[in-house]
Amino acid sequence: MITMDDIIRDGHPTLRKTAEKVTFPLTDEDRAFAQDLMDYLHNSQDEEIAEKYGLRAGVGLAAPQVNVSKQMTAVLIPDLEDPDGKIIMEEVVCNPRILSHSLEKVALPSGEGCLSVDQDVPGYVPRYARITLRYQDLEGNEHKKRFKGYPAIVLQHEIDHLNGILYYDHINQDAPFSLDQNSFVLGEEF
Repeated sequence: MITMDDIIRDGHPTLRKTAEKVTFPLTDEDRAFAQDLMDYLHNSQDEEIAEKYGLRAGVGLAAPQVNVSKQMTAVLIPDLEDPDGKIIMEEVVCNPRILSHSLEKVALPSGEGCLSVDQDVPGYVPRYARITLRYQDLEGNEHKKRFKGYPAIVLQHEIDHLNGILYYDHINQDAPFSLDQNSFVLGEEF
């Protein structure tokens, strides 16, 4: 079981490396690792388990965050507008590539956080409002899907981890809560 002790923190060199592509078929070790990533997300979103093991809640966990430099990330994205917490996406994504994106960008109203960054770094993190993503699942099947809004933000955050980028790299250092004319805060109309 992955715990917060297994998650490397800002300053660790693996977080700034470009991860290696995942090759298929996956080894049994890689399959077990993928399940461990997803289990962390499930456990972290369960209040009772999270409290028992001191887990910070997460909607995504990339392999480099547990010091494994592979292009693999688990995402467990809840519908923020559903009071019952319906899940929008639950998948381990391998070798993701953004094929196209919108000109408009969007940012979360409260900024972003990260399991690998302990300090609060305030500011808007502009992300593409819509993306078309190509990736492989755990069987090696290729998928091409479109995402917008919150799921697009989560996926871009996780893809950044695979490329050695942390969320605060996107924050305007001179004016952290400013956005350009093609950017909006999530929840505002485009």
